Amino acid sequence: MKQFLRNLQSLHIKLVIIYVLLIVIGMQIIGLYFTNTLERELTENFQDNIETQVDLIDTRIQELHTEYQDDLGTLSEEVQSLLSEFGNRPEIDEIRFINSDNILVATTRISNEPNIGSRINEPLTREAISTGSRNDEIFVNVNQDNQRTWLLNHPVVNNGQVLGAVYVSSNIETVYQQLEAINNTFIIATIISLIITSILGIFIARTITKPITDMRNQALMMSEGDYTSRVKIYSNDEIGELAGSFNILSKRVQEAQANTESERKRLDSVITNMSEGIIATDRKGRITVINEMALDMLNIPKDEDLHGKNMLKILRLDEEMTLEDIQEMNESQLLFTDSDYEAAIRANFSTIYKDTGFMNGYIAVLHDVTEQERIDNERREFVANVSHELRTPLTSMRSYIEALQEGAWQDDQLAPRFLSVTRDETDRMIRLVEDLLQLSRMDNEAEEINKEIVDFNMFLNRIIDRFEMTHKGEVEFIRNIPDTAMFSEIAMDKMSQVLDNVISNAIKYSNRENKRVEFHVKQNVLFNRMTIRIKDNGMGIPANKVDRIFERFYRVDKARARKKGGTGLGLAISKEIVEAHNGRIWANSLEGEGTTIFINLPCETLGEDGWDE
Repeated sequence: MKQFLRNLQSLHIKLVIIYVLLIVIGMQIIGLYFTNTLERELTENFQDNIETQVDLIDTRIQELHTEYQDDLGTLSEEVQSLLSEFGNRPEIDEIRFINSDNILVATTRISNEPNIGSRINEPLTREAISTGSRNDEIFVNVNQDNQRTWLLNHPVVNNGQVLGAVYVSSNIETVYQQLEAINNTFIIATIISLIITSILGIFIARTITKPITDMRNQALMMSEGDYTSRVKIYSNDEIGELAGSFNILSKRVQEAQANTESERKRLDSVITNMSEGIIATDRKGRITVINEMALDMLNIPKDEDLHGKNMLKILRLDEEMTLEDIQEMNESQLLFTDSDYEAAIRANFSTIYKDTGFMNGYIAVLHDVTEQERIDNERREFVANVSHELRTPLTSMRSYIEALQEGAWQDDQLAPRFLSVTRDETDRMIRLVEDLLQLSRMDNEAEEINKEIVDFNMFLNRIIDRFEMTHKGEVEFIRNIPDTAMFSEIAMDKMSQVLDNVISNAIKYSNRENKRVEFHVKQNVLFNRMTIRIKDNGMGIPANKVDRIFERFYRVDKARARKKGGTGLGLAISKEIVEAHNGRIWANSLEGEGTTIFINLPCETLGEDGWDE
């Protein structure tokens, strides 16, 4: 039994079965279509023939009704004579005419003649008379050896009046007998074709499976390490070409087996480091493999062919090191493909050796350390800036204190001035330390922000009023603030600090006599946001420095900023506060025309029934 099931799973048996099934399915589809079509055609021809006779009867009855409508007896006799003329056909069992009162007027069946003048209780006939529409059905007549009978009820309508219905009972069994004879012939032809097809399928499948079986046996031998055998070629067709290709493959595998082990280590290195940039070379440093990540890191187009090119030249290290240095290198090499740490890459090199100890090539693994280098650079700049900011006032204070110790305190004019400068420098350091502490708390999310919903327009107007009082006659403040209240959830003390920083800078860095600061507030109802625009008419900021003014300790004009007493942290603190309010702050400036600071914050809308978030 197991051997029988195993034989059924062979390719030879499967091909024969598939071949036979295709023939069977094809012939069944053709037979089904042919039988259905033939049945429909024969049935329609049979029914059309009967309906043609009925149409003639219908026309003649209308003429007789017009001629003998007053003489019902003569009309009945003429109709009976008419039906007898058409009822002598062998396929017609009976023709009746029933008037509009369901009374049998005439019939061609002798056994029904006693029923003439009686009411006929046929549902389909009554339906045809009542609706004035033709109906028919095919049923199996148990009284006639279960033969199929077709019943037709055809209403006779004259000038819109239903005169009655013509009832026709015809034997349609002859049509189905013809179909059965044709089906039997088709079945016999199918059986004969299957026998012939099976015999041919066995021979055809054998010619296909024999060389395939040989190739299977050869593949089993190759899996055991025997590459010396060859497959016999039986023909020059596709299977023969496959056998020849299989023999060539066996030879190539035998030749490639010797190189597999040396390539395995290189492949393992590439697979291990695929998440980073990978460059593999031969022993002369010529690139053999480079992945897309390495191309992206080195800003090289993906369609550029680098195979065969020198790795050190691609990495821009050809002037700093040689391939011999790679073999002795213990540290990674830092590469910069762009300035200002916009793209920093660290390369780790390794050498590939064969089992014989012979050097076979090099691997370079590239790591993107841009973010790390940027953070380290910012940390170094921050420490340097803090040191510089503290050293300057401390140096100044030390100089004045030394002067006072040397006797300047006895000078009534110099002593107060030296003490005043010392106090100013002390205040400057206090402000610097306080700003640093505030930034530290905000970075660590330790700064508490107590928000409340306020009328921002009123809040902004109060701040502007305060600046107008302190700079009365010096600065012109222009307000373009809507009268409609705009509510926002803010921390008033923190947002006051932001606006104070921005407005103070707008006043402080203006180098014109007619100083002017403009305020514009606009609300975006669709997104529940509002934008505050504060513009001055000062000297402006160079285009390449606008984006950096929110960095810590960054100053466009360091000498002037220090002279004004700034710490370089005001806008950085403002940015932290605005972002803590789920907002955004940015700048736009043209040299010589002034600078505009934009502050975008979420706002609330007041509906009819209360707050709508």
